[in-house]
Amino acid sequence: MTKLLLSDSISQISGIGPRHLKYLEKLGIHTVKDLLWHFPFRYDDFSKIKPISELTVNEKVSIVGTITKINLRRSWHKKMFIVEAKVADDTGIINVIWFNQSFLLKTLPVGTTVSLSGLVKQKGKQLLLSSPTYEIISQQKLEKNFFKDLKHTGRLVPIYPETKGLTSRTLRYFIQFALKNVSNLNETLPNFLLQKNSLLPLRIALTQIHFPQSLEMAQQAKQRFIYESLLLSQLYLLKMKKKMSLAKAPLVELNIPLLQEFVKSLPFQLTQDQKRALWETAQDMSQKPMNRLLEGEVGSGKTIVAIGASLLVYKSKYQVAVMAPTEILAKQHYENFKKFLQNFHCRIVLLTSSNSLIYDDGLEGNISKKVLTKITASSLPIIIIGTHALIQKQIQFNRLGLVIVDEQHRFGVEQRKALLSKSLHIKEEIPHLLSMTATPIPRTLALAFYGDLDLSIIKEMPQGRKKITTKVVLPQTREKIYQFIRSEINKGRQCFVICPRIEITEINAYNQPTNLLTLAEQLNYEVKAVKKEYEKLAEQIFPDLKVAMLHGKMKSPEKTAIMEAFSQGAIDILVSTSVVEVGVDIPNATIMMIEGAEHFGLAQLHQFRGRVGRSSYQSYCFVFTELNSKNALRRLKLLEKYNDGFKLAEFDLSLRGPGEFLGTKQSGIPDLVMNSLLNKEMIETVHSDALRILNQDTTLKKWPSLLTNFQEFSEKASRS
Repeated sequence: MTKLLLSDSISQISGIGPRHLKYLEKLGIHTVKDLLWHFPFRYDDFSKIKPISELTVNEKVSIVGTITKINLRRSWHKKMFIVEAKVADDTGIINVIWFNQSFLLKTLPVGTTVSLSGLVKQKGKQLLLSSPTYEIISQQKLEKNFFKDLKHTGRLVPIYPETKGLTSRTLRYFIQFALKNVSNLNETLPNFLLQKNSLLPLRIALTQIHFPQSLEMAQQAKQRFIYESLLLSQLYLLKMKKKMSLAKAPLVELNIPLLQEFVKSLPFQLTQDQKRALWETAQDMSQKPMNRLLEGEVGSGKTIVAIGASLLVYKSKYQVAVMAPTEILAKQHYENFKKFLQNFHCRIVLLTSSNSLIYDDGLEGNISKKVLTKITASSLPIIIIGTHALIQKQIQFNRLGLVIVDEQHRFGVEQRKALLSKSLHIKEEIPHLLSMTATPIPRTLALAFYGDLDLSIIKEMPQGRKKITTKVVLPQTREKIYQFIRSEINKGRQCFVICPRIEITEINAYNQPTNLLTLAEQLNYEVKAVKKEYEKLAEQIFPDLKVAMLHGKMKSPEKTAIMEAFSQGAIDILVSTSVVEVGVDIPNATIMMIEGAEHFGLAQLHQFRGRVGRSSYQSYCFVFTELNSKNALRRLKLLEKYNDGFKLAEFDLSLRGPGEFLGTKQSGIPDLVMNSLLNKEMIETVHSDALRILNQDTTLKKWPSLLTNFQEFSEKASRS
C-alpha cells in the first residue's frame, strides 16, 4: 500500500503522469495537500437509487443494472458518434445513450454491471438515460455493501473547479486515492475549539466535503474549513498588529498647541469625526507605530486629517511621503497641502512621472530629480506628494516618519511594501502608516481583512453641504432629465457623466460570471463607450454646450489639462469612465449623471454621487438604467432613500455578496471563505477565539499542527 504525506508531490499518486500533472498544476495543485484542499463547489444529488420499473421522467436518479446490449452508430446529420445501450435489472430494462464517447464500447461490454446516474428523459413512449455518469461494479463489490465505495454515481457526487483536459470524474479518482493513502492527517485545530464550536475533526471533514453521506454532513465539513481559514487569517492579522506595536517608530511629539493653531487657521470648522480622527492619529504617533485606516465618505474631509498629521511629523523633524493613485489627485493634494500649511513654513514637493515642483516658504519652482533625491536622502524634513514615482529606486528617505496612502485599495500590497521600505533606517525604525479610503467597509469585512489596522471613521459631512437629490431615471423620462441638466448648466453649474464599465463574461466552474477581457481589452471597450456617449451628448443632446471626455488611454498631461479646464469652468459636461479620479474636488459641479447604473454596486454609485455636493449649491445625482426588472430597480431605489455610505455598503454586501463587493479577483480569497463573510456572528466568534489562543500562547508552540498550518498560511500571505 502506497503511503502518502501531505507535502508529497502529486506525481506520487497512482495514475498521475506528465499529462495530468500539467493540468493539475494549472489549477494550482502541486502537492497532496493542494489536491485534498481542492474542494467541490457543488454536488449532484444521485443518492436516490431506484429500480428501473419505478423511474419517472425528469427525475435525477441512480440505477444499478447489467449491460444487455451496446452498439455504436454514426449520426451523419450531426457528424457525431452515438453509443446506444440497454441496461436491465430485476424489474425492467431502460435505453441509455451517450454522445461522442465511442470508447465506451470497450469499457462497458455486454455483461458489465454498472451504476448509472443522470436525468431520466422520454423518447416517444420509452424512458431513457441521456449521457449518464457511469461506474463499473465488480462482482466482488456487488457481493459487499458497494454503495459506500461509489465515487461518481449513487451518491452526492462532488463537482470541482476544472480545467480543459481534467474533469471532475478524474479529480474524484485522484482525491479518493489520496484520502485512502495519506498518513499524516494530524488534527490542526486545538481540541477545545473543536468542542466549543462543534466542528468536525480534520479527517472526517475532508472525507465529508469530498464524498458526503448527506448535504448536512457536507455543510458541516465546509463550516470546519471556513472556520479554520478565518482563524488563520485572524491569527495572522493579530500577530502582525502585535509585532507592529512592539516595533520602534519615529517618536512624533503630541504638540497640542500646534494642533490647536492648525485647526484655528482653517477657513472652516472641523466636524467632530474629523477632530476625533486627527486626535487618534496624533496619539498613535506619539506612543507606538501607527497602522491606521481612515475611512470616510467622498468629500467628508479625510485630507485635512492627513495634512494635520503631516504637520506634526514635519515639526518633529521627520519626512512625510503621500502616495496618490493618479497624477490629478496628487496635484490636488499638493495644492491643498500648500493652501492649508502656508502659515507653518513647510517644505512641500510634488513628484509625478511628468512633473516635479517644490514649495518652500511661500516660493514655488521646478526641482530636478537629482536635487530631490539629495534632499530626501538628507535629514531635512520634507513633505513629498506623488504617484508611483515615489517608489523609484533612486528615491530614498533618511528620516521617513509617516507614509500616507490615499485610496489604498487602488495600490497592490507590493507597492505599499516598497514605499514603507524607502526609509534608510528601516531596520532601526519603521515609519507610521495612514491609509485612507472612500470605500465604506462594513464592520464584518473590516474585522476579516483589516484586523491589523486601527480604524478611524468620518461619517459627518462638513457644515453647509446640502443633501444631494438622487433620482433613478428610466428610459421614458430621459428627455425630461436632459432638459433639467441644461437649465442647471445655464445657471452656471457643471455636470459629470459616468459611463458603465464593460464586462464580457462567461459562466465559470463556480457557476459565476468571469470576465473574459484582459485589462487592455477592457480599457479599449471603456474608451469606446466614453467616445460613443461623448458624441451623443456633444452632437445630439447638448450641441450648444461645451462637452469634453476623459478616459484611461489619455496621457497624463492631456488628462490634467482637461481636469484643469473643467475646474476653471471652461467645460460644461465631462464624460468619463468609472475610474474618474476619486476625490477630485470641483465645487461648481453639481450634477452627477450615471449611465448603465445596474453595472455598479451601491457603494460605488454612492462614491460617484459624492463627487458632487461639495459646495453650498443644491446638487443632483441621476441614476440612469435600461433595466425594468423589479429587483434591479428596488436595489437602485435604495440610493434615493439612503445617503449613508455604510448602510448602502451593508445592503451591497447582502445583495451582491462579498465577492462582488470586494472584487474576488483582487482579494484572492477562496469562494468557500468569501461566502461566509456574510455571517457576522461567525466572524466575531473566530476573532474572539483567535484572541483567546494568542492569550494562551503567542508562539502557538502549544499546538504544533496549528503552528505548522499557520506558518504555511503566513508564507502565502506575505507573498500575496
